[in-house]
Amino acid sequence: MASDGRVERIASSIRAIPNFPKPGILFQDITTLLLDPQAFRDTTDLFVERYKDKDITVVAGVEARGFIFGPPIALAIGAKFVPIRKPKKLPGEVISEEYSLEYGTDKIEMHVGAVQPNDRVLIVDDLIATGGTLCAAAKLIVTNNHFGRRGSYHAQLSNCFSPGHSGCPILVATKASQGSTERVGAKVVECACVIELPELKVN
Repeated sequence: MASDGRVERIASSIRAIPNFPKPGILFQDITTLLLDPQAFRDTTDLFVERYKDKDITVVAGVEARGFIFGPPIALAIGAKFVPIRKPKKLPGEVISEEYSLEYGTDKIEMHVGAVQPNDRVLIVDDLIATGGTLCAAAKLIVTNNHFGRRGSYHAQLSNCFSPGHSGCPILVATKASQGSTERVGAKVVECACVIELPELKVN
C-alpha cells in the first residue's frame, strides 16, 4: 500500500494549524482532507481493506470526527455504527467515562446496550495524541453490559493518524496504543493508522 500513492495523498491533504485551540497546540485539520474526495475515499478504503474480513460487528465512532470516518467504514464492512458522544448529547440511558487530553479533561458517553456481548468492535477516531480518548471509548465498551463477566471482548482501535514510527502505512502497536492497551484492561487486538505524525510522539 505504501507504493500506491494513497498514503502520500492523504498526508498532503491535511494542514497543521499552530496554537489552536490554545497556545502550544499544533492542530491537525482534516477539513482540507474532506475537500478532496479522492483523499477522503482513500482514507476510508484503507480501513475497509484492512477490516472487511475481520468479523467486525460494531464500528464505534468517537465524536466528532469519528462520525466522519466511522459510518462509511461501517456500511462498507456490513457492521452497525454506534456513536460515542460528548455529555448530554445522547437521549435515553447512557454510560460515561472521563478522560484526560493534552489541553484539559473531557467526558464521553454511549447508549447502554448499544454493544452486545461477543460483539467485535472497531473504534474509530481521527487522531491519537495522548491516547486518552481511545482508552475512554474502550472502557465504555468494556463497562457496557459488564463485558468482563458476561461475554468476550475484542477491540480494534482504528485511527487516521497516530504518533510513533513505522515503515508501513498501517501503523500497528504504536507507543500510544500500547499504553492504551495497558490502561483499558481488555483484549485490544491492534491499533492501526494511515499516517504517522512523529512531531506528536509521546515519549
